[in-house]
Amino acid sequence: MSDSDDINARHNTKMAKKKAARDKIIASKTIEKGLLIVHTGKGKGKSTAAMGLAFRAIGNGMKVGIIQFVKGVWETGERLALEKFPDQITIKAMGEGFTWETQDRGRDVAAAQAAWEASKQMINDASYDMVILDELNIVLRYDYIDLGEVVAALTNKPEMLHVVVTGRNAKDELIEAADLVTEMTMVKHPFRSGVKAQKGVEF
Repeated sequence: MSDSDDINARHNTKMAKKKAARDKIIASKTIEKGLLIVHTGKGKGKSTAAMGLAFRAIGNGMKVGIIQFVKGVWETGERLALEKFPDQITIKAMGEGFTWETQDRGRDVAAAQAAWEASKQMINDASYDMVILDELNIVLRYDYIDLGEVVAALTNKPEMLHVVVTGRNAKDELIEAADLVTEMTMVKHPFRSGVKAQKGVEF
């Protein structure tokens, strides 16, 4: 047996053991439920990842509702693409931009509360399989809507509904309630080097 054959044989044995162990772990996971998913952190990609889940869901024949708490004034590529599936996607862009742009707290609070009311309607609509609350963490950070009410509503959502919450600075109570939390960490960003937001990357 050549050295190459020996390496391949050892590799195959190792991978067979790894597969057997992995299969045993997978077989032990029997619970099926709707997940509360949180994408947070200072890194780019929180909303992008949520929109990726939306595409994955519609590819599986599911119906998705999206509430945009902040980015309503933006024409994003993913929104334009998702709108090509009107039977499976409902997008409600209810934000008016970031609060430092509007500089009107009363208007921001009213917009956030209206978006939350729309969110609750979607969450309780049995036709949806997934609801994405884009940038909900931003309005929770500024106390525009009641955190306790939000956590209670998401904790008591329909059993098989997936809810995805995005935005930096997720509250500890929401993280505790969630099934899956991903923190995006910024290692390097072109904005810091003077590069403006790029079509197809940022929007």
